[in-house]
Amino acid sequence: MNVKSQNTAKAWLDPDDAPELTDDFFEQGAWQVGDKPVSHPEAQQELARRRRGRPAGSGSKVSTTIRFDAEILDAFKATGEGWQTRMNDALKEWLRARQA
Repeated sequence: MNVKSQNTAKAWLDPDDAPELTDDFFEQGAWQVGDKPVSHPEAQQELARRRRGRPAGSGSKVSTTIRFDAEILDAFKATGEGWQTRMNDALKEWLRARQA
């Protein structure tokens, strides 16, 4: 048989054969900050402005371990993201009512 079989695997391509990514290649790209298209200098400025990692806290909170009834935690968690902040606010409200 002289005809090449259709079931043969394709020839392996060496990844070193990929073209070099130059500055011109990246200049053609579309820069975005979130969903907003921006220019290259604006994107660079935004990247320089952003800090990596976790945002700085207020410094007024203290980390602790506390145990709650499961039904209380379930009720707050059922309200979605930010449940810990809402729980903190509820405790503040209780404290204000108690002090008045």
